[in-house]
Amino acid sequence: MHPATQRVVAAAAERGLSIDVVEFAQSTRTAQAAADAIGCDVAQIVKSLCFTANDAPVMALVSGANMLDTKKLAGELGIGRKKVKRADADQVRAATGFAIGGVPPFGHAEQMIIFIDADLMQFDEIWAAAGTPNTVFPIAPEVLCAITEGKVIDLRSE
Repeated sequence: MHPATQRVVAAAAERGLSIDVVEFAQSTRTAQAAADAIGCDVAQIVKSLCFTANDAPVMALVSGANMLDTKKLAGELGIGRKKVKRADADQVRAATGFAIGGVPPFGHAEQMIIFIDADLMQFDEIWAAAGTPNTVFPIAPEVLCAITEGKVIDLRSE
């Protein structure tokens, strides 16, 4: 198992959760690629999107079928939209400890506020990255909320 994936498994265990990591030969870097590999709906894929808000990292866990509305995210943070920016690759790695395409929903290098797309809550099972661009794991949305202490909000861009 890749060291990054081992860190995700360990982070889950620290939270009292055992995860079943699935590794694919092909990349699951994009939501559609992950859904195709898993055989699920793209809406069941958790996109871990890192932003900066007033220069502090913020994580948004978004349904693979949705685009995130930064105005909604900014409003939830109580700041202006221009103060919320998509983190670049270096900022993502510094804040999470993982490279874009494999960022898990927990086990990050830095403590950060986590928001969860309300659309993920409609499923019994969703799939998230497990530290690399070709590893994923299934999780119930309610469990994801509990272990990330994430706040469920409407993040979808209309």
